[in-house]
Amino acid sequence: MEGVSARVLVGDGAGGGTLYHRRRGMAAWRRLRRSPPTLIGGAVVLALVLIALFAPWVSPYDPTKLQVGLPLSGPSAGHLLGTDHLGRDILSRVIFGTRISLLVGGSAMLFAVSLGVPLGLLSGYFGGWLDMMIMRAVDVMLSFPFLIFALLLIVVLGNGTSNVVWALGVGSIPLFARLVRGTVLSLKGREFVQAAQVVGASHRRLIFRHILPNALSPIIVTASLLVAVAVIAEASLSYLGLGTQPPTPSWGYDLNKALSYLEVNLWMALGPGIAILLTATAFNMLGDGLRDLTDPRLRNK
Repeated sequence: MEGVSARVLVGDGAGGGTLYHRRRGMAAWRRLRRSPPTLIGGAVVLALVLIALFAPWVSPYDPTKLQVGLPLSGPSAGHLLGTDHLGRDILSRVIFGTRISLLVGGSAMLFAVSLGVPLGLLSGYFGGWLDMMIMRAVDVMLSFPFLIFALLLIVVLGNGTSNVVWALGVGSIPLFARLVRGTVLSLKGREFVQAAQVVGASHRRLIFRHILPNALSPIIVTASLLVAVAVIAEASLSYLGLGTQPPTPSWGYDLNKALSYLEVNLWMALGPGIAILLTATAFNMLGDGLRDLTDPRLRNK
């Protein structure tokens, strides 16, 4: 009888059963439809991804070609956002800058997830000396502010887009390690995990079949929010001349150059500035919506 009840608990807790997940998914979709900010954020993120993928076809001009128009000209039929101090089309540079921002933000997030999640799983599940070593290393990294830590790494690695990805990715590892460790510690005491242990499940099965699937929700939410943080951080580093180097289009670098020409052509700053604001806001709206969708207090509503 004990084995039967254990198997029932394992089936109910680990995956919840097909019917349970189907009902949960339908409830989440109903809440999603009642959340316009989440839908708007998701739609804007999708649009940004499509713009980044099809930038060569969407962009009206080559973003690095000099003197395609009159330097520092305002918006016109030929240049919707005007031109910069070198005659380059601002709209084209904003469109291609989307590629750099999403590439850096997405790559940094994936790098942090690929290392932070396993570290958090190992630390929370096995505990002991392994937990102590991992968490002390995480504490050292967290003792530095995020952007300061990224600056220190870039000083060591050098300027460039790839080094910005490394710096932001490494700096975000503690976030996921801490998050996953706390989630694992809370799940280890749940009935379905204890039931799986009773029936003799291996460590691998416990981690990847019972614990990790139940920890995916906070990971996904945090990952979406991290992309917004990474986009702003990349723009900040490029603004300081430490990120993407010219002539590659970069919102942060273009903002830096626009400061000298604000009185002549405000659109040099408005174009990339609005792009940064729109991208960060969209990912934050999407992340907030995902957080609401995965909130246990709202699952039955």
